[in-house]
Amino acid sequence: MLDADLNLLVALDALLAEGSVTGAARRLGLSASAMSRTLARLRLATGDPLLVRAGRGLVPTPRAAELRDRVHLLTRDAQAVLRPTAIDPPNIAALELTFTIRANEGFIELLAAPLVAAITTAAPRVCVRFAPKPDKDARPLREGLVDLDIGVRGDSAPEARTQMLFRDKFVGVARAGHPLLASRKITPQGYAACGHVVVSRRGVSTGPVDDALEALGLKRTVVAVVPGFPDAVRIARCSDLIALVTRTFLSSLVDAGVAAESVKGFALPVPTPEITVSATWHPRMDADPVHRWLRNTVIAVCKNESRLRAKGALLGV
Repeated sequence: MLDADLNLLVALDALLAEGSVTGAARRLGLSASAMSRTLARLRLATGDPLLVRAGRGLVPTPRAAELRDRVHLLTRDAQAVLRPTAIDPPNIAALELTFTIRANEGFIELLAAPLVAAITTAAPRVCVRFAPKPDKDARPLREGLVDLDIGVRGDSAPEARTQMLFRDKFVGVARAGHPLLASRKITPQGYAACGHVVVSRRGVSTGPVDDALEALGLKRTVVAVVPGFPDAVRIARCSDLIALVTRTFLSSLVDAGVAAESVKGFALPVPTPEITVSATWHPRMDADPVHRWLRNTVIAVCKNESRLRAKGALLGV
């Protein structure tokens, strides 16, 4: 930290502009006695009287006259640096940069299209780059390699800022005509008796569903572990294995006409925790107006899509 009190610059600027202790005090909202004390500190700091009495008023010394314009510019620049900035909507259209959003394939499958449309409609010169999310490493955010990280809340760095985008849940997926779907009600016993394909980037074969089954004295057989939801659905479509995906990913399949043709979604027969999907960014970008516009756009698109899908009551799951 500097030894000098930079607040003295503001006081000096006011004194030199007003040429009066009383006028400077009025400008800064201080008492005349407080401004007199400040002038004494300024004289001590600069080694110059700065303002000297001439009749009933004060006149600047040669040193003060030399400093007047310089001090005014310094004060104005310092205030500009510390003043909050705002970006007007018309300026968004002139942006020419690339936003990098890290997300898994489920988010990209469901929300990339409306998100790109919303961003490029307002900023046609912007490029949106979706980066894969192979792990939960916070380094890309910390090093500025990505602008936003989309994922389950709690995945990222402890210092990161987060905003909830939408809530999700796990559902089951089986091929059309699967024997499990013939039952009027899918039971935990019938579900556990099937072979399963699970999704895990880290190769883990157990999760919340297994905990819920274990509480009932049941255990499922995991036949395959794959890194992504599309892989799990492809396997389920061509076999008797049951896949576990998120409701939003299943929604994207419905939009593409896939679910109605070859796979069916169903509600799990055991309770599992709700998933909270959030946008995460590094705190250094918190006040950046362009970044604020980006994350507000992402939040608005996600909330709108969630609202539309809630009205659609997808497949009853």
